[in-house]
Amino acid sequence: MITASEIKLPRLVTALPGPNAKRVVEADTKLMSPSYTRDYPLVAKRGHGAIVEDVDGNSFLDFAAGIAVCSTGHCHPQVVAAIQKQAAELIHMSGTDFYYESMPQLAEKLIATMPGAAPKKAFFTNSGAEAIEGAIKLARYATKRTKFIAFYGCFHGRTMGALSLTASKATQRKGFGDLLAGVEHIPFPYAYRCPHGHTAETCGAEILEVLEQQLFKRMFDPEEVAGIIIEPIQGEGGYIVAPSFFLQELQRICRQHGIMLIADEVQSGMGRTGKWWAHQHAGIEPDIICSAKGIASGMPLGAFFAPAKIMNWKPGAHGTTFGGNPVCIASGLATAELIETQYLENARVMGDFLFARLADWTKKYKIVGDVRGRGLMIGIEIVRDRRTKEKAADLRNLIVDLAFQKGVCILGAGENTIRLSPPLLIDEEQADFAVRTLEECIVEAEKKI
Repeated sequence: MITASEIKLPRLVTALPGPNAKRVVEADTKLMSPSYTRDYPLVAKRGHGAIVEDVDGNSFLDFAAGIAVCSTGHCHPQVVAAIQKQAAELIHMSGTDFYYESMPQLAEKLIATMPGAAPKKAFFTNSGAEAIEGAIKLARYATKRTKFIAFYGCFHGRTMGALSLTASKATQRKGFGDLLAGVEHIPFPYAYRCPHGHTAETCGAEILEVLEQQLFKRMFDPEEVAGIIIEPIQGEGGYIVAPSFFLQELQRICRQHGIMLIADEVQSGMGRTGKWWAHQHAGIEPDIICSAKGIASGMPLGAFFAPAKIMNWKPGAHGTTFGGNPVCIASGLATAELIETQYLENARVMGDFLFARLADWTKKYKIVGDVRGRGLMIGIEIVRDRRTKEKAADLRNLIVDLAFQKGVCILGAGENTIRLSPPLLIDEEQADFAVRTLEECIVEAEKKI
């Protein structure tokens, strides 16, 4: 039998879902929380590179990467070897109460990728939400202030503090009562739907004016604001890129008022955009950087980083039982090495390749309103009419399902956008196949209008 490790493109051997997948879905429906969101019945069993094989032996080209998590692909041999070696030596001792040799090693490696000459420190967590929670606490601790400003469309996590910053979908907040006090949201610069008609490089000036002339004067005195948190590229919100000038001006405002600028790089970091961190495209230096997802190729690891003069809290001010687990750190070290030596450049090159292939889609297909992103973080916005820009969530969902039926795994983002976030190791053959498959799906979807 041909296995996932021997193929590079989809190979479907049953109708979807297959009999084993149906059995698992039935058991899942009976036993698991209904709060999980599933776009289609993929029941993964094994993976290699950019290929995932399900429980029925069907192989899929993965252009979702576990929501931008499997940065080095599925089960990269160097990552697997690092995990196995560490698991045989030590699995847990708790980095809060004891020392691990590998924790400062990974911290040093990742800090070296960040802008700015000031000495920095790291705190390792289990997830992106935990990294955001830590950033909230650190910003409050460092500034002795309590209030935060975030953006509409943002997603920062589902724990109560992170959820207070999140403003992506009402269902994510509904039913949970009062959240963290002192949080305000302002619009995110969304060039495709800019009410002032600005371009992708100029959208957002009016938002900055609202921040300085309205919010700071009518709601929050800036001297009460601990942090402004932003995704340099909104993930869950629709893969919307913040203009460079907007991030630069946001940094200026933060520095003027002693506010912590917090960059949520949970989805956009670790080489996904062709640079280590998406904020580097704008040439800024955030005060706090949050990371997770692609940091350890699928192992549960997150982190937040800050200059040593900011991360100077006292012992016991923050801690974690499992964060920085040595097996996860080992995976993180192998991941960072692979990104540095191979996949950072490949993300840039393959991103350029994909954008070149997608460049004419807004003219070629009447339901493609916008194509945007950086590197291998690409959003394709689906509309019912390019002139009115009416959002077409149903057509987006249809395209996602059709792609699955053809052996390509993608996900939605925002109300009506397709996100492409493949492993950073994809090659031209795989990228070409994904593009051609998507085109077939779009053509089929267009027949529905």
